[in-house]
Amino acid sequence: TYTTDTKSREENKKTLESLYSLSVDITKIRRLKEWVLLQDVAYVTEIAGILQEMGADETTVANIIERCPEAILRTPAEINSQRALWQLVCQNEKQLIKLIEQFPESFFTTDYQQNQKANILFFQELGLKNNIITRFLTSAPNIFYNPVEKNKNVIETLQRNYLNLGGSEANMKIWILKLLSQNPFILLNTSTAIQENLEFLQKNDFTDQEVLQLLSKLKGFIFQLNSTTMQKSMLFSKNIFKCSDQELKQLVLKCPALLYYSVPVLEERLEGLLKEGISIAQIRETPMVLELTTQIVQYRIKKLSALGYDIKSGNLESLNGTKKDFEVTYGKIQSKKERPIFNPVAPLQIED
Repeated sequence: TYTTDTKSREENKKTLESLYSLSVDITKIRRLKEWVLLQDVAYVTEIAGILQEMGADETTVANIIERCPEAILRTPAEINSQRALWQLVCQNEKQLIKLIEQFPESFFTTDYQQNQKANILFFQELGLKNNIITRFLTSAPNIFYNPVEKNKNVIETLQRNYLNLGGSEANMKIWILKLLSQNPFILLNTSTAIQENLEFLQKNDFTDQEVLQLLSKLKGFIFQLNSTTMQKSMLFSKNIFKCSDQELKQLVLKCPALLYYSVPVLEERLEGLLKEGISIAQIRETPMVLELTTQIVQYRIKKLSALGYDIKSGNLESLNGTKKDFEVTYGKIQSKKERPIFNPVAPLQIED
């Protein structure tokens, strides 16, 4: 624990001198985390030395310290342990230093080294590739702070449910690995919450096969929800689309966002579509359009309108999909518009 009482203390002169010698921009640190400069003990030279040993040049070292000043408060022993830990999944030190430069906070959080190591080994045993584990270490570091037993428990709950829902033993490993690589944050949930959400879907008459389908489509986000929000979102959709329970179920299977997004989000997106002159009937026909933000919808409608495509009378399918999907659709409409109409059997107009 470091003190943050800045009033009664002065900046550590030795720390400042060491940082100056490394060409670190101290004003950035003052603005970001001034309390680091007030600590009695800092390991500026030692940490810089370890980073240089790994292949970092002076600019890289300065950049890392400016972005994550608390790195200099870690002991050389802690950093060397962390280095050995990350080397379990990094190809070489060149890749490691690149990751540290991009995600210094993840690397310099050294308080959970035992849990980190146990989890890295568990993920490797599970069959996750090292490049996926390094992605987790940098973008979802909190999942490594859990005791490994907690993560194992969540995985076992998922495996058990997958088999109970009719999934095959042969496909289970692929399913789990895909789910984890799409959304590692499912490990931050409790196995009880996962169980409750699956039971909610079954109580709402989704068949086992349909529940499996939803889990794959939602990329595990369903586990970050709770039955209350899902119930509210489904009720909202049922009232808006004026449909029966069976019809609602089909809409949800077509567009899991109706289950995932909260009522305020769905309301805002619906309102944005209606303002553009799109009807409820059109949205019901292509509910996936609700997966897009209002800004994206407005931008895409504007682009299509410039080509003379009337979205009010057309199909909303042209709005759907990722940025790449939309660009393909847009390109097709554009080339269709620009292509001259040529009738191969019409007589040619030839002047005498």
